[in-house]
Amino acid sequence: MKWSELSIHTTNEAIEPISHILHEAGASGVVIEDPFELTKERQDQFGEIYQLNPDDYPEEGVIVKAYLPVNSFLGETVDAIKESINNLIIHNIDIGINKVTISEVNEEEWATAWKKYYHPVKISEKFTIVPTWEIYTPVSSDELIIELDPGMAFGTGTHPTTVMCIQALERTVVPGDRVIDVGTGSGVLSIAAAMLGAEDVRAYDLDEVAVTSARLNIKLNKVSDKVTTSQNNLLDGVEENSADVVVANILAEVILRFTDDVAHVVKPGGTFIASGIIQQKKDQVKEGLIQSGFEIIETILMEDWVAIIAKRV
Repeated sequence: MKWSELSIHTTNEAIEPISHILHEAGASGVVIEDPFELTKERQDQFGEIYQLNPDDYPEEGVIVKAYLPVNSFLGETVDAIKESINNLIIHNIDIGINKVTISEVNEEEWATAWKKYYHPVKISEKFTIVPTWEIYTPVSSDELIIELDPGMAFGTGTHPTTVMCIQALERTVVPGDRVIDVGTGSGVLSIAAAMLGAEDVRAYDLDEVAVTSARLNIKLNKVSDKVTTSQNNLLDGVEENSADVVVANILAEVILRFTDDVAHVVKPGGTFIASGIIQQKKDQVKEGLIQSGFEIIETILMEDWVAIIAKRV
């Protein structure tokens, strides 16, 4: 089978919304080529250092690659993707150069190409993310291993926004907690919460493909007895004061839309972990949280991203 590789030259800020657009359009995989990976300092404490090829990366900005089946609707699909990306400007998202190119690849090349970017990575004091096709031997007896196959759902568990969420969950979740994961993607945050001792975890995503992927990963990590996954729009229909912790790794614009709903759902004294926030919008999100009745407890910074830990007053 023939596949079309759609390459979009854009910005770090636009990675997540563009990836969502591509998945909505039927893309069967996303690869991110960020030149920062060539120069960023890596601590041995948080994983192995792999030799990267500079020729795979742009000189500036980032490249997001997606794979679409070659069929009679390809032209219309690509046009719709371009229009949706251009519309991100309305939401004050910088799309940068926004150069889109298309090339054809064989199915065998596509099936393995993106996997070279994904290896076992120790992302926190307790957790190591291991792709299902890799063999990994734990370094210590108390190491928590999350096996993950992102499939068609965006999220390998190693993006800074996800890493910050997991580190925040480590400091927040206590045995017996009830946790809600909004926009679960591959399910990695729900799996982490369950492994940390949460008694009941509910994983929500609007994307049916993500829900399916999350269920598979949750089953793979043997936490199905604690985690329930379902399709849902943010926190619609979720009962009041039903969670000790709410975690959401999504766009700042979306977080600002439902801070009042989080305040309604999380128990008094409960915690909201919000990530997926670019630094330029940090203060805007903080202000929205405070207006909804939260106290800012901690702000975590990693590369160009921010995660906020807030407590309901």
